[in-house]
Amino acid sequence: MGNSNLYKGSLTTIILKLLEEHDKMYGYEITQKVKELTQGELKITEGALYPSLHKLEADGLLDVEVAKVDNRLRKYYKLTEQGTKETVSKLAELENYIKTMQNLVNPKLILE
Repeated sequence: MGNSNLYKGSLTTIILKLLEEHDKMYGYEITQKVKELTQGELKITEGALYPSLHKLEADGLLDVEVAKVDNRLRKYYKLTEQGTKETVSKLAELENYIKTMQNLVNPKLILE
């Protein structure tokens, strides 16, 4: 994707959606899943991901679970009840935004 700024405003929604679908994930796993799902078009850097995860945790939307894997501690992130509600809200916002942008760039194509 040519302009990574386009997805930066959607990073929170991307994280919440993935956690909704996968129950719990660790940071690197999130980056790899995004890369896989977008066939390499979106690459989330650790520098963008971890501040977002920490903010979501501070806002009460994520819980963190620490597990020992291969003699290392790994942080797993999962949605709180409030995080689940916020996911629904963020996805609706994104869908509305996409419809609005579609109307602007191609008004003849109406999405339902």
